[in-house]
Amino acid sequence: MEEINKTAKVHFFFRPFSADPKVQAVIFVAFLAMYLTSLGGNALIAVTVQINHSLHTPMYFFLANLAALEILYTSSIAPLALANLLSMGRTPVSITGCGAQMFFFVFLGGADCVLLAVMAYDRLIAIRYPLGYTLLMSWPLCVELMVGSLVLGFLLSLPLTVLIFRLPFCNNSEIYHFYCDMPAVMRLACADTRVHQTAMHVISFIVLSIPLSVISVSYVFIVATALRIRSAEGRRRACATCSSHLSVVLLQYGCTSFIYLSPRSSYSPETGRVVSVVYTFITPILNPLIYSMRNKDLKNALRRAPSRF
Repeated sequence: MEEINKTAKVHFFFRPFSADPKVQAVIFVAFLAMYLTSLGGNALIAVTVQINHSLHTPMYFFLANLAALEILYTSSIAPLALANLLSMGRTPVSITGCGAQMFFFVFLGGADCVLLAVMAYDRLIAIRYPLGYTLLMSWPLCVELMVGSLVLGFLLSLPLTVLIFRLPFCNNSEIYHFYCDMPAVMRLACADTRVHQTAMHVISFIVLSIPLSVISVSYVFIVATALRIRSAEGRRRACATCSSHLSVVLLQYGCTSFIYLSPRSSYSPETGRVVSVVYTFITPILNPLIYSMRNKDLKNALRRAPSRF
């Protein structure tokens, strides 16, 4: 009981990127600009899909939900990170607040990964079975797949967060990161974390490998189907609808695999912090850019968007 009480009083602090206030101010401006750009870009995609009836198809339904997830995902990190940058690492976060941030980050990130797999399956059905696409990808099924992505993210996040925050944290501690990431927080525990490390790797493997397997198999069938299309225009359209999704998958899975599947002996806090900036701030900016540049229908809808307001 005494150990639990001691842990409950712990407050974490995030290590500044630099001891120089001017450098911290520059980083703050950069993070704020990236956050606002991410919010604006993803919100624009979500709203554009909503107000354009021509985009009320399963592909754009999933894309709009991906944009909404990106907004929530980044917002679970950015406000506290920005406050920490302004205060030179003196903004405290309680163990409860840290646990809540970790839960929502893993929950939304896991749902994001599952949704990318769902989107790959949607593209497979659209290209392989074009005549039966609307029947096979019915709206009730689309809603079920979206809800299933959220449920899986929740079920993976909750036990891992509870497991980590049952560890004892004996003193006020400085996290070598800009948010409550699992590897960084576990390094501060004053107890053996081998079981927790194993649990993190197993759950991370499930979150990353199973959806990635679905994506890989889907693209094998997509490529095989595209090669059988006789017209060059048909092949081009098939590839165009998948290239943007594949670019997002490579960015998302590449960075997260590096952080969560690397063995503890090779984990570098400094490298982890830099890579984390990519998938928490930069990738959510690139997603709307990639989709808007490579998708003709969405690009046209975005051009017409100002006239609809």
